[in-house]
Amino acid sequence: MSTNTSKFGTAPVFFTAISTILGAVMFLRFGFAVGNVGLIGTIAIVLIGHLVTIPTAMAIAEIATNQKVEGGGEYYIISRSFGLVIGSTIGIALYFSQAISVAFYIIAFAEAFTPVMEYLSVTYGAQLPAWANQLLGLKQTVSIPALFLLTLLILTKGADLGVKALYVVVFTLFVSLVAFFVGTTEYSQTVAIDFTRHVGNTEGGYEALGFFAVFAIIFPAFTGMTAGVGLSGDLKNPSKSIPLGTLAGTLAGMVIYVFIAYKLAVSASPLDLANTDKLVMADIAWQGWWIIPLGLAAATISSALGSIMVAPRTLQAIARDRIIPSLNFNGWLSRGRGKNDEPFNATVVTIALAFVFVFMGELDAVAQIISMFFMVTYGSLCLISFLQHFAADPSYRPTFKSKWYLSLMGALACFGLMFFMNAGYAMLSIVFIIVLYFIISYYNSDKNNLALIFQGVIFQMSRRLQVFLQKADKEKTSNWRPSVVCISESSFQRFDAFNLLRWIAQKYGFGTYIHKIDGYLSKKTKEEANVAKGRLIKMAEASQSNVFIDSMITPSYTSAIAQVIQLPGVSGKENNMLLLEFSRQEPDNLKNIIENFNLIRSVEFDVAILSSCQKGFGFRRELHIWITSSDYENANLMILLGYIITGHPDWSKGEIKIFAVADENNLEEEKQKLSLLIEEGRIPISSKNINIISRNEESDTRALVQKNSTDADLTLLGFHTELVKRQGEKVFEGYEGLGAILFVNAADHKHIE
Repeated sequence: MSTNTSKFGTAPVFFTAISTILGAVMFLRFGFAVGNVGLIGTIAIVLIGHLVTIPTAMAIAEIATNQKVEGGGEYYIISRSFGLVIGSTIGIALYFSQAISVAFYIIAFAEAFTPVMEYLSVTYGAQLPAWANQLLGLKQTVSIPALFLLTLLILTKGADLGVKALYVVVFTLFVSLVAFFVGTTEYSQTVAIDFTRHVGNTEGGYEALGFFAVFAIIFPAFTGMTAGVGLSGDLKNPSKSIPLGTLAGTLAGMVIYVFIAYKLAVSASPLDLANTDKLVMADIAWQGWWIIPLGLAAATISSALGSIMVAPRTLQAIARDRIIPSLNFNGWLSRGRGKNDEPFNATVVTIALAFVFVFMGELDAVAQIISMFFMVTYGSLCLISFLQHFAADPSYRPTFKSKWYLSLMGALACFGLMFFMNAGYAMLSIVFIIVLYFIISYYNSDKNNLALIFQGVIFQMSRRLQVFLQKADKEKTSNWRPSVVCISESSFQRFDAFNLLRWIAQKYGFGTYIHKIDGYLSKKTKEEANVAKGRLIKMAEASQSNVFIDSMITPSYTSAIAQVIQLPGVSGKENNMLLLEFSRQEPDNLKNIIENFNLIRSVEFDVAILSSCQKGFGFRRELHIWITSSDYENANLMILLGYIITGHPDWSKGEIKIFAVADENNLEEEKQKLSLLIEEGRIPISSKNINIISRNEESDTRALVQKNSTDADLTLLGFHTELVKRQGEKVFEGYEGLGAILFVNAADHKHIE
């Protein structure tokens, strides 16, 4: 548990953001951008970049004013909105971008010493030792000791040092920018201004880069606006400081960059600007030979310091959520030191990762890698804001409100620009995220649930679809599909009704399963109902079913039927079929079904009564449908149900056989009629599986069924309402030798088209 005293205000958030925004890229690569794409192109880069950063800053401000943002900054926001599995996947990508940023700024810091090294070489003949030049090179000779020194400072002094250094850095940046803007050059006094001028593809032997290639290198300049968010765990009032500091830093940075681009365009030639081997801002600024390198050194070292403060806190927050597979490693990384809970161990890991990229030494390559990970993070933050607007959650009440279309625009801009910047890096980033997601899901199956934000979105979509479907005109017969509600009090003794319902609801139909509990509503029975519902939901998940589960407390079977047949359909359309079941071994429930049959038929439901047995559904190889000349009202419904049931993967090796009982004189006519029905309805039943049986062979239909369907795994038989009224339970008796039987009664004739 954190013991942080949270003592910082808004100023550190703003200064961390602005000092990171006006950092390495501004000094080292902004002239490069103007030289390659011209002033207009550079301003376009600034504006397009802020199409991402401003919506992201507004999204962060909105989210931060709705919830307490604890340690971990952006990771905390994402993980508490998307859920731990998705959130930690993005969070780890965010951590890598922050950790790699340390290397990026240290490499840039080393470039600030290039003029010094050149001066020492020319004036005093000072050179690096041959072994250092061969093993490391100039940049690494400066950057590696600098990283060692920075590591020592941050591990011993913690976040206090970083915040105190911010004020010195911002002052140094201010002096550097003033010197830059007041400086004059011979070029600015002799050459007419051309806002569109930039280097050609081979001008002066220089190979110019395209717009989006330059954009990928420049974009990290704008990403500093979220640097202060990582201090969330160290702030007195994050919900106030994060919005103010982040938005102020973002807007101030955008305005300053536009003026810098103009100053560069009017002060130096495109070829000089595009040359990355010289610090062109130093040539423009007053006393630039020492002020600009000093500003660059201050900005880069402070940005590196900021990244070292933020990245370990992100990693520490991930470890405290127990995301990493090793519990011991989670515990080690999450451990803090001192009264401010400094992430000492996470800092050690971050420094080690930074060293790997420092050895690369290539600023532009590192910049493009960082851009990809930041795009994923910013796109996620904008998406959270958009989804929160769409979910319409009453608990989402931010004091600062963005606009849903700005958040959506920011999300689309992030994910689209990734591919425009560098399609190869974008694909690698996406593959990395996908692989990381599956690894985290595998080791954190207990956390793999839908976050509230997704539940809210799904709820709103479901509500709107159901209202739309209710208002829409429905064709009741020609466009029929089953919307089945099943009620059973034997859910945990017999699974046959549940299995049949999940087969019907898998693809073509909809299913609601109600577990009936005898009794009156009370605290005790409600707890019992919740436990039963939870068990059934687990059963549904294990069987990968698309069935909606619920439980019902009711004192009688009649009241249960009366309530169930009035339930709204989960699909947005009314329920049209009731599925009931009884066991042939213990048919006590059959009496209740018969006594309430008139009630069921009063609402014109199709009725399916499952007669289960000890064999269950056998091997799910054969489904038999029986049709008589006096039972064509049920025939089409039985054929459609047979087609739907055998469409489930559990019946992948099953086949439908139709048995039609007809007068001896009409055998061929009946077969042709059925074959035509099957063919026109495109039902996959082979003609060899259509069997016409003469009524004269045996007069008792039950005996015919017993003789031909003994080995069937499921047999469908039609029955009439009037027959139930006259014979009652006898309609469903006399089939002892069969497997599972589904008795079907259609409310109206179904068309097979």
